[in-house]
Amino acid sequence: MENVLNFDDNDFLGNVIQVDTEKIIIELRNVEIMNKICVGNIIAIETEKQYQKLIALIDRVTRKYVDNTEEEGIADEVIDASADYLKVNVIGTYHSVLGDKHNIFKRGVDNFPKIDSKCFCITGNNLQNFMNILSKDITTDKKMKIGKFLIDSNAEAVLDGNKFFQRHAAILGSTGSGKSWCVANILEKASALQYPNIIVFDMHGEYRSLATGENKIARRFRIAGPGDLDKNEPEILFLPYWLLNREELLSMVLDRSDNNAPNQASRFTLHIRELKEKTLHNENKEDIIKTFTVDSPIPFSMTDLLDLLNTDDTQKGVGSNGKPVKGEWEGKLTRFISRLQTKVDDKTYGFMFQPNNLVQEYDWLGQTMCLLLGYANDFKGITIIDFSEVPSDVLPVVTGTLARLLYNVQFWMETEKRTPFTLICDEAHLYLPTRDDADSVQKQALHNFERIAKEGRKYGISLLVVSQRPSDVSKTILSQCNNFIVLRLTNDTDKGVIKNLLPDSLKGTIDILPLLDIGEALAVGDAILLPSKILLDKPQPEHEPISATKDFWDEWDSKQPDNDSIKEAIEALRRQSKSSL
Repeated sequence: MENVLNFDDNDFLGNVIQVDTEKIIIELRNVEIMNKICVGNIIAIETEKQYQKLIALIDRVTRKYVDNTEEEGIADEVIDASADYLKVNVIGTYHSVLGDKHNIFKRGVDNFPKIDSKCFCITGNNLQNFMNILSKDITTDKKMKIGKFLIDSNAEAVLDGNKFFQRHAAILGSTGSGKSWCVANILEKASALQYPNIIVFDMHGEYRSLATGENKIARRFRIAGPGDLDKNEPEILFLPYWLLNREELLSMVLDRSDNNAPNQASRFTLHIRELKEKTLHNENKEDIIKTFTVDSPIPFSMTDLLDLLNTDDTQKGVGSNGKPVKGEWEGKLTRFISRLQTKVDDKTYGFMFQPNNLVQEYDWLGQTMCLLLGYANDFKGITIIDFSEVPSDVLPVVTGTLARLLYNVQFWMETEKRTPFTLICDEAHLYLPTRDDADSVQKQALHNFERIAKEGRKYGISLLVVSQRPSDVSKTILSQCNNFIVLRLTNDTDKGVIKNLLPDSLKGTIDILPLLDIGEALAVGDAILLPSKILLDKPQPEHEPISATKDFWDEWDSKQPDNDSIKEAIEALRRQSKSSL
């Protein structure tokens, strides 16, 4: 088979003058090519093996490599003030022949080049041919094409969909850099598959457009708002209190600084178990009664729970002479009951504490999980869950509870019957903070998501974390991601997080992040062989997320504020529900 990389004198760069495990220094001998190269270009370096060349990225171009040669570790004798130098980072190895295979690119380095080895710039046809071999081993007909390579607009940027989703991934970038575009782009590509299974946690209702119109590619649910509590519409999703485990419920209502907190937790736990057992008896689930726990997702009545707690709190004891004395629990549960009753009565928490009668049915959970994880003829397999009306203080519990349920369903399913699925965690910094910054409520959600990050791959569950502030996202979760699509980032702290997640040979690429334009990204990880700058495909107009940056100056010159809409917004604020949804 023909070698795809064929160099002539015009491609010659120069010769290697220094080699170490982190970088290679090249002295430029072809002056005419100086104006054709820049940081980020790909070069090839000859090795002692005829059929093997190292592939490297240019990290620095300079007339005199350093002013302080001692600091950089370069001997004075190799420096020529009139010469041009390149510092490059080796990414992998190109094999024109490898066993019975031809034209293979592999990560890693088996043999470093020798001093004076020739180096060539990969441009033109060589560049297109090389880009094509990067994706030729992706066998599926439905390649995950996400855009074009910036260094060659004729070459498609293709990710390995299997490696991208199965090993966790992150899409990171400042606000307005194009993260939502990227997510919509990936969802469009996934919708072309026969049975995609992706669940999007949509924090701001941005992805509604993907589930509307004639060309919709997703199905959308939204967490019930205060105005939806009496509705039975299929797109309205309740997450009733009985789905929460003991610790999740207590994190919402228990004040651990209260001297009676242990007593409150004890009676609360006892009564929930009793009520769940009562439900199982009513449903004739005798086999489950033998093994269920207080954390098992079994419906029970919140009214009955409050009645039992109130009885404990007011019931007198009986003294030795038969006269009433202060009861064992009397007065110890008052403040706990008050906090719980406040949550129950607050309609903003109605999706959890005021579910309708259908949600209280024993079979409701199985039916709902089938809607989220199952499949129907008119369903594309992509589910969007809108959390925009969920109160921020309870958002971590809600997202964490749903993630835990989805994980548990997959965990307890027979291995051969599992279908893999991905959770896209939009605006992850809102509910997956670093552990040091998390309160007791957020730590419950963190535990569930970190468990998925660590163990989910074994059960066919992966995370795609999306955030504008990677420094505010759990380090445990980000460290488990093996693929990154990084858009423009300007904050030094955020760039530092990305830098620590990348191998040493790629740390220099972080410096380009503030210079990226909207929709441009650096793709790094197992899913793409060569770390590359990519111009992302723009989603179809009907699928563009509702997050476009406003043209302030133009709108100030053309769009008059609508007083009626302002008044309608005030009413929506009062009823805690958007009437347009």
